[in-house]
Amino acid sequence: MASVQAQEKLETPSLVGSWEGPLVIGRDSTNLAFTFSLREGQYAAALVSGGMGIYGMPADSVRVEGRKITIRIPRLDVEFTGTARLDKAEENIVRIDGDWFQYSEMVPVVLLPVDQPTF
Repeated sequence: MASVQAQEKLETPSLVGSWEGPLVIGRDSTNLAFTFSLREGQYAAALVSGGMGIYGMPADSVRVEGRKITIRIPRLDVEFTGTARLDKAEENIVRIDGDWFQYSEMVPVVLLPVDQPTF
C-alpha cells in the first residue's frame, strides 16, 4: 500500500511591501529599503536610501525563485541577493538575509518588514 503524504508548501509568502535595514560600508552607515510590488504576476522593486539620495529608483530586474531573491540595478552597479526567512509556521516572511554587491564589494544586509521606509 502506498501512503499519502501531505503536499509540501512550495509557495513562499508574498514579498509585497517595504523591507528596510542598515547598509554599513567601512565607517559609513545608511539605511536602505526595497519596496516590492507585483505587476502582471512578476515582482518589481524600488530602492529607497536617503543617505544615497535615492527615493524610489526602480530595479532593472527582480528574480524570485522560492526563497531566493536577486535584485539588479546596473546603473548603480548594484546587485542584492537574499534569502527570505520565514516564521515557525512558514506563513510569513520575517526578514531577508542578504548581500549587497556594489563596485566589487560585498556587504551583508538584513532587511526587516516596515510599513513604509523611515527616511
